[in-house]
Parts: sequence; C-alpha cells; structure tokens
Amino acid sequence: MGRGKVQLKRIENKINRQVTFSKRRGGLLKKAHEISVLCDADVALIVFSNKGKLFEYSTDSCMEKILERYERYSYTERQLVSHDPQSSGNVTLEYNKLKARVELLQRNYRHYIGEDLDSLSLKDLQNLEQQLDTALKRIRSHKNQLMYESISELQRKERAIQEQNSALSKKIKEKEKTMAEQAYWDQQNHAPNSPSFLLPQPLPFLNIGAGAYQGEALEERRNVLDLTLEPLVSCHLGCFAE
Repeated sequence: MGRGKVQLKRIENKINRQVTFSKRRGGLLKKAHEISVLCDADVALIVFSNKGKLFEYSTDSCMEKILERYERYSYTERQLVSHDPQSSGNVTLEYNKLKARVELLQRNYRHYIGEDLDSLSLKDLQNLEQQLDTALKRIRSHKNQLMYESISELQRKERAIQEQNSALSKKIKEKEKTMAEQAYWDQQNHAPNSPSFLLPQPLPFLNIGAGAYQGEALEERRNVLDLTLEPLVSCHLGCFAE
C-alpha cells in the first residue's frame, strides 16, 4: 500500500523541527551538488535557519559571481518586457532602482565596518555576525595557504643553496688534493717547473780555481823564504870556516 500524501505545515515541536531542518538541509545540499555535477550546471543555494544561521552552497564559480550573473539576467529580462525603454518613465524607474541599490550597498558597507547598527534588529545582527564570521574564515584560510606556500618556497631555496655549497666544497677539496699530488710528483721528478730546480747551485770550477790560486801563493812564499835564508846560511858557514 502506497504512502499517502503528507500535508506540509509548520512543525510545532521545536526539537522535531530542528531535526527535520538538519536532515532536509543535508538532502537539499546533496541534491544541489548532484545536479551541478551530473548536468554541469552552476548552482547557488542559500538557506537561513529560523535562528538566522546561514548555510550556502555554490559550484566552482563563487557565490558572488553567480549572484552577479543572476542580477544581469534579471535586469535583461526586465528590459525585454518593458514597452518603451527610451521613455522618460522607464528611465526614471531605472534611476530609482539604481539609486536604491547604491544606498543598499552603502548601508551594508557601513554595517560591515560596524557603523549604523542601531537600526538593526537582533536577527539582523546575528545574520551580520554570521556573514562576517564566514568572511573571516575565508580570509584566514587564504592567508594561511599563502603563508604555507611562501614557507615551502623558502625551504626549497634553502635546500638548493645547501646542495650548491656542498658541491662547491667537494670540488675545492678535490682541486686541493690534485694540486698537492702534482706538487709532490714535480718535486720527486725534478721537473723544470720545480722550485728546487730554480735555486742557485754552487759552481765547481770556482773551488778548483781557488785551490790553484792558493797553491801558487804558497809556492811563491817558499821561493821568497829560500832567497832570504840563502845569504844567512852562507854567512854563517863563512864564519865557521875562519
């Protein structure tokens, strides 16, 4: 036996009403997501609870873009159904609408910065608080994402610099080792570019010349001494002979 038609009316029990709201809200958000995925449609869903709490859903396009698109579409539709867009009456009407919209935006801006709050009721203040909380969460989330990306980029640069320093240190050590080995083999093999080869070496013929010169001087001294002693010896021999 099929289920009979259920009459829709306000649920009087507060608890049952809250439970039904939570269930139906989840189902509504789920259906909005399904139609956006299956049909590739842009969906914007806004729900306010009886306490003024905001629940919203939008597809990949943000909520503001969808609402602006809705405003443009509604404006175009109103222009098409109007009889004479160039008439002064329509111009005046459009001017009044734009003026009212500007005033609404200015009033909302003052509310967002905490001004002119006396005209708002408790429910309006709760809605404003919920909107500000949602905006702050989005701002903080975006800020944290940017900070995380910045920290990750700095860490990546730091690792790259450390790797470059390690590679340079390794090359310097290898170069020093190569230069030390080359200097050692040059010294062992007496290479022309060795520092020991460039030092002045003693000349052997200088020692030979010095020895010959000293020998000639000694010989000359003996001859002089013989010439000096020969008369003395002759004199002494003559005295003994007498």
